[in-house]
Amino acid sequence: MCGISGSYGFGADTEDIARRMNACLAHRGPDGEGLFLSGSTGLAHRRLAIIDRESGDQPMTTADGRHTIVYNGEVYNYLELRAELEATGRTFATDSDTEVLLQAHAAWGSDSYDRFNGMFAFAIHDAETDTLTIARDHFGIKPLYYWHDETTGRVLFSSEIRALLAAGVFEAAPDDRAVYRYLKFRAHDDDEQTFFAGVKRLMAGQMLVIDADGARIEPFTRLQDELREIASRPGRPYSEQVVDEYRERFMESVRLRLQSEVPVGTSLSGGLDSSAVAAVIAKHLREQPEDGDFAAVGSRQNTFSAVFPNSNNDEERYVDALLADYQGQITAHKIHPDSREFLEDLQDFVRTQEEPIISSGPYAQYAVMREASKHVTVLLDGQGADEMMAGYNPYFYVYLRQLRRQKRFKELASEVVGSRDILRKLARTKYSGRTSVPIEALLNSGFVAAHAGEKVSSVQDDLKERLLQDTFRSSLPSLLRYEDRNTMRFSIEGRVPFVDKELLKFLFSLDESAIIHDGWNKRILRESMFGILPDMISKRRNKIGFTTPESEWFRKNAAALREIFASATFASRPYFESRSVLALFDDYMAHPDKHGTLMFWRLLNVELWMRAFFDQDPASRAGDEDEAPGVGAGDIAAAADAASQEDPAEAPKSDYDPNPDKQLDLVSEVDGYTWRRFPLQTGLIARGDDLEDLVRGHVERFAAGLPEGALPAGRPWYFVISEKIVAISQGRSWFTWEISPRRSATVLSRFVSRTPAGIGLGDPTTMELAIREVGLPRVVAASAVGAAGKVIGKRGLFYRVVGSNVRAIDGPTVYSAFPSNVSAKLPPKDPDGVSARLSAAIRAADIPSALRDSFAGTVVMDANDIGRNVLGSDASVPAERLEATFADNPLGQGRQRTPLAILVDLGDPGSVAAR
Repeated sequence: MCGISGSYGFGADTEDIARRMNACLAHRGPDGEGLFLSGSTGLAHRRLAIIDRESGDQPMTTADGRHTIVYNGEVYNYLELRAELEATGRTFATDSDTEVLLQAHAAWGSDSYDRFNGMFAFAIHDAETDTLTIARDHFGIKPLYYWHDETTGRVLFSSEIRALLAAGVFEAAPDDRAVYRYLKFRAHDDDEQTFFAGVKRLMAGQMLVIDADGARIEPFTRLQDELREIASRPGRPYSEQVVDEYRERFMESVRLRLQSEVPVGTSLSGGLDSSAVAAVIAKHLREQPEDGDFAAVGSRQNTFSAVFPNSNNDEERYVDALLADYQGQITAHKIHPDSREFLEDLQDFVRTQEEPIISSGPYAQYAVMREASKHVTVLLDGQGADEMMAGYNPYFYVYLRQLRRQKRFKELASEVVGSRDILRKLARTKYSGRTSVPIEALLNSGFVAAHAGEKVSSVQDDLKERLLQDTFRSSLPSLLRYEDRNTMRFSIEGRVPFVDKELLKFLFSLDESAIIHDGWNKRILRESMFGILPDMISKRRNKIGFTTPESEWFRKNAAALREIFASATFASRPYFESRSVLALFDDYMAHPDKHGTLMFWRLLNVELWMRAFFDQDPASRAGDEDEAPGVGAGDIAAAADAASQEDPAEAPKSDYDPNPDKQLDLVSEVDGYTWRRFPLQTGLIARGDDLEDLVRGHVERFAAGLPEGALPAGRPWYFVISEKIVAISQGRSWFTWEISPRRSATVLSRFVSRTPAGIGLGDPTTMELAIREVGLPRVVAASAVGAAGKVIGKRGLFYRVVGSNVRAIDGPTVYSAFPSNVSAKLPPKDPDGVSARLSAAIRAADIPSALRDSFAGTVVMDANDIGRNVLGSDASVPAERLEATFADNPLGQGRQRTPLAILVDLGDPGSVAAR
């Protein structure tokens, strides 16, 4: 169990806390063998000392026995703080930063925490006041989780979630909201709630104080507010002096993180950020090889790089360029992860991360850490630079909007010109015509409905505010989490020079042009590295960074991954629409270039995470990582094809009961008659199915079990069939991924309103079908007329021009049953003829003659929650009367699977038969 962990309860025995700890289990730490200590009430620790290993053992208690600390991390300005404390008369027994933190708390209380520059998660117990204070560093580099039972007041805390689970105090359960936000928005690590119900994380710069009054969370720092205040002032103009000062500050940040009594190396991806870290170390080794501050690096710097030869994201040529410049100062280690190894490591990798992550990209780092652990104990890398200096393309769009908002049009024009290649890429992506499937279509409708109110937002027109958001919530926290998990998995320590509060304050004091200028991001870092980095790195335009060739690996492992999506466990989860997922993945296997893999990864990650933490016994969940088995294609459990299974949550419905929240009888507002509607549940309808045989069978079943009085003798009745299944059976329905919308369809669809009841033409796939049905000129003309109609207050003109066939086009709706949730369709052909043929089949069915004699015809109906439309009928009743009988949409718009109905005319209310 990593780092710090413990249990604390109000009213606990306040005797010396160190004497209440009992050794129970040994684990490795970065410095070799460490100890995990535990007591029934108290603190526990796995030793992670990097500085003064000989005397930095923990828990550590002050000489007077009052304060005790357990601590995970390093504080790099500890020597300055120590000097201040010694000036006040305090004495030290060790040279460790651990004791500096302990003494600082004893002298200054929690006010001291804001003065610590580094990464830390610690717990300090005050025996005199019986107060426990738990704190996490300014950026949240070191994780800190807790579980709080408000009834008993008991609190568990740890640097790993598995330590909390291993306590056996509460039952592990997933947090459905966190799972939904991850699947829908790719959001995680952005608020206090973890993926485990009841388990929360301290956010960056927070402390949890536990005393006789209870437990409360408070900030110990104003860092984020300070940064906002700095950003609100006029920025310092960009100049050569600014660049020189940034270079010096950055090099100092690197130097501080080289403090160690164990070997230090560098993670090198070939990107600007990690290359800058490696280059400043290599340059210093060349120019000042005897500098004692660099002793932990050794005479040659060890670098570790994941490379993927012949892959589309291979960074090896950039790595080689840096190695060529510093061949006498660097010993390079290249790691070659491949798809087979990835599959074998997948279970352990998911378990290592503890919670789902945004992509398989962190696996590259996992593989690097495994190799690095054979050579070094501390590893520096470039995390954080992207969030602090606008390393991703969306930051360009934010900055352009900011310039427009500020009416800085000259600068806006310059940035647009400089960013034209990025904007072209955005346009190509936005209007590529590539079919996309909304994640809701692949999720259980009840799960989606329960969390429909969830939203995420991001700052869109203020660059520095967006950088703050991503640094402290939306992006960097997740990267820091997976780095900590990967390093701890292999018993090494990760350090991040860019994530330094003084360095960030300096950056925020500068004008935005230090970050983005003429279409180049990270400007100040690039220019500060001129002469230190090869030009091909400092001036490289594209960013790849530490990631995996995920799409290539998914193609190679497609059969094994399909087994997961086809498994009984995947189908049984309350989150997934397994049939839709499997259908989409089958198309991916057939046409991999049509699909991205990020959505598949999230689905896969949740499933494997559920298996790792909820499908096993607690002892297995919390065991040592070294015992975790590999997962290969043959090891993954596979069961019956999920596509052939019925949704286990859907119980069969009687033919004689209404759908949930619906009524059997309705008094029509058109004719005042009472109409009874019996929804008939079916299985899935497929292309080429024989509708006449299907309808005949359902009518015979209905007649055979008809309760007495349910359909009064002699009353006319009609058979109603949804136009959807008619179209499906005729082959006029397609999975959305089978339709390739042209660019005009993508553009036009953006001007159409969408509703939950029916997407209409508000999707590129349905707009493409409309264009195929009536031609592009007619659709364009109808769009122009419709737009003009909205201006003068007349709606519906679009469909008058384009025609009723287009009105009946349906797109994917997330609450519909598979395959309607992932398909688009044209209206059925010859609906009147279909009605006549189905009526003939009903009259030939094996049903009582009286029932046959009162049958009055078949209706093909297009109905949803916002409207009804009879598309075809062989009945003599006017369409308006028939449409009114479905005013409340009795067949439902969700997963009821009731596309058929028996419609009975009960006449005026006085003639309604009692049931």
